[in-house]
Amino acid sequence: MTITDKEKRRFPGFGSDPHSVRRRVEAMEQLLERVFVIPGINQPIGLDVILDLVPGVGDVAGAALGSYMVWEARNLGMTKWQMGRMAGNVGFDFLLGLIPWVGAIPDFFFRSNSRNLKIIKRHLDKHHAATATIEAQATRAP
Repeated sequence: MTITDKEKRRFPGFGSDPHSVRRRVEAMEQLLERVFVIPGINQPIGLDVILDLVPGVGDVAGAALGSYMVWEARNLGMTKWQMGRMAGNVGFDFLLGLIPWVGAIPDFFFRSNSRNLKIIKRHLDKHHAATATIEAQATRAP
């Protein structure tokens, strides 16, 4: 069963086009790295840190969710070198998470999914410039 063009318009983000892929990986990165903000220190955390608190199973689940971004990179036609770097980021994060309870602490500093998102965005900006978004801070005029 294939998705028709009409269905793609009804359900944006489910296509295989680069713009849809960008939206999905950005949403996945936000889910894994920036769902909540810790009050007082204003440090964002996501599902990746929360899953690290569950020994064993949480680490595997976090690595599986992080591997989804590598799979999307493969669908974009990224090079093996780029996908290898992304897989290395996920693997390193997985190994850090294997340390019971303490493994959540390095996730504050080594955000593998954010690093992987940067790699994917760099590729999309270079090869699919129409998907680029401009990110800026709003400032008030004097």
